[in-house]
Amino acid sequence: MPSSLEFTPQVKAATQPIYERLRDVIPEMEWPVHAPLIARINELKRERSATLVAHNYQLPEIFHGIADYTGDSLGMAKFGAETEADVIVVCGVRFMAESAKMLSPEKTVLLPDMEAGCSLAASITAQDVRRMREKYPGVPVVTYVNTYADVRAEADICCTSVNAVQVVESLGTDRVIFIPDGYLGRYVATQTDVEIILWEGACEVHERFTGEELRHYRRSYPDIQVIAHPECPPDVLEEADFVGSTSGMIRYIDEHRPERVVMITECTMSDNVAVEFPRTNFVRPCNLCPHMRRITLPKILHSLETLQPEVHINPETARQAHRSLERMLAV
Repeated sequence: MPSSLEFTPQVKAATQPIYERLRDVIPEMEWPVHAPLIARINELKRERSATLVAHNYQLPEIFHGIADYTGDSLGMAKFGAETEADVIVVCGVRFMAESAKMLSPEKTVLLPDMEAGCSLAASITAQDVRRMREKYPGVPVVTYVNTYADVRAEADICCTSVNAVQVVESLGTDRVIFIPDGYLGRYVATQTDVEIILWEGACEVHERFTGEELRHYRRSYPDIQVIAHPECPPDVLEEADFVGSTSGMIRYIDEHRPERVVMITECTMSDNVAVEFPRTNFVRPCNLCPHMRRITLPKILHSLETLQPEVHINPETARQAHRSLERMLAV
């Protein structure tokens, strides 16, 4: 294929099966822009012995067009560790790329834009964790995986939104420090007798949803099913028919096949899931993650061409952070 990134008949033919799946979420007039990039990226993956992992919040042309694995942040990192590829391109944000590097220290891990951060991960520092330990001596620290490596290095154990309750209860203590998501911590507190000491961090996407917004959807669509991420405020979760992680939300739709659903999370995920469930009508509240939007097809292509920007973690920090991740995986 020529490297000029033109929408040639060869590119059109090579990418047509992909577009047929995306026809309902990407306008036909946009495809000539995406298709040459998708074709070249898929070609370069083979040349570079690279694999691409994409979070559920990535754009459909990335999620369905070039990714070898799609899912949540921990699933992305575990897939990268299991693959035989030499290079892992993380289509997500920086803490996800750090997870991939921790589980695959011998591999080249690329993040197409190092400025792809996370408001939740940025809400706490390693020094903050040390201060929490001083304030609550002897109380174990559970950290959500949506944190940077230096914070995970200060924690006793990691958790995801899937296993947060299980991890908290596995410690066998009367109380735990739960960082950094205050909303997720409050949700966990409703599911366990363990006292949860909170850090008041929040995801800038999920904290914008309100219970009144969900009630509006119910008034507008009486048959709607509301499924929400536990990073949302309590009044949102009280209105939801189901509360769960991104993978749990997909599983809910697969098992229940609702006629109409609203996913209370980053809105691009609805586009990605709708491709798999064409008979479900997705109502799309549009709260976008600006950090996820920093990852684009041109940046991914440049990253594969140059093998940059590469993710590096201080070896001692990585060792300590990996320990808290291993403890979670052992639960």
